Amino acid sequence: MQSITAEDVVRLFEADARARKRLAELLVGEPDVRLAMINAVLRDVATKSDIEALERATRQEIEALRKETRESIEALRSEILARISVLEDRVTGLTERVSKLEDAFTQLVERIGDLDKRIDGLDKRIDGLDKRIDALDKRIDHATKVTWTLTATIIATLLVQLTLALLHSLGKI
Repeated sequence: MQSITAEDVVRLFEADARARKRLAELLVGEPDVRLAMINAVLRDVATKSDIEALERATRQEIEALRKETRESIEALRSEILARISVLEDRVTGLTERVSKLEDAFTQLVERIGDLDKRIDGLDKRIDGLDKRIDALDKRIDHATKVTWTLTATIIATLLVQLTLALLHSLGKI
């Protein structure tokens, strides 16, 4: 007869489900074997108190995470609110500066308008002065012509009188 190895026995039990069941019944039926199996299984099985302890630890970890999350959110919220406040202050400052610039621009536009009016007035006055100067130039030209004419007339009159006086003194008249 052939000898059967342990490997052969395992293969046979793998192939026959009923034989496996029968072997398990036989093993469980033995009190020492059953106790050994139960102790081996119990080492890997969690007890109710183990589960309760694990549940308490899990709840504590969850609560700690919630607290950390709340603290982080609050810190971020505070930082964001601080930044918003800084930005609001900057926007307010910029708004004030823009308002001042708008006022200054409006005043500048008004002053430029006033200067334009004054320049227009000066242009009109200069045009009036130019006309007066042209009129004076014409009058001076006319006075110069009259003066030259009068001077020439006076000189001619003087020459005639000198000539007559000289002729009279010489007795020729």
